[in-house]
Amino acid sequence: MPTLRRWLLKTEPGAFSIDDLAARGIEPWDGVRNYQARNFIRAMRRGDAVLIYHSACAQPGVAGLAKVAAAPRPDPTQFEPDSDHYDPASRATDPRWTLVDVRFTRKLKRIITLDEIKRLPGLGDFALTRRGNRLSVLPVTDAQWQAILKLE
Repeated sequence: MPTLRRWLLKTEPGAFSIDDLAARGIEPWDGVRNYQARNFIRAMRRGDAVLIYHSACAQPGVAGLAKVAAAPRPDPTQFEPDSDHYDPASRATDPRWTLVDVRFTRKLKRIITLDEIKRLPGLGDFALTRRGNRLSVLPVTDAQWQAILKLE
């Protein structure tokens, strides 16, 4: 059995928040259109743990926890011409873009802010705190996961 991993998924709370995920229970994490982020999604496995991170808002930070609910599969929005995520170069026989279903676990007692995370010692080369990083899907080490959640 493969080892379960940990991830951080970024979302803009004005578009989709931890509260939206809580209300829906499970949601397809679609619309990722960066190849490196897509490759991280393809590496995800059912049961992997997820930090839900609110970005592009007044107080960016980790807002809640989730789990990967199903194995990665082609993102159907890439084939839908009316979708904001449509990709006319993607083919059903060789899809470019992938999604996973994400299941709500819990909302944190408070937002763990990016500023707090940046001040944590020993995070190593954590992509979230790297200047200029805009990836929406990031791997998280066990040490990074534990350090972040200790702040709660």
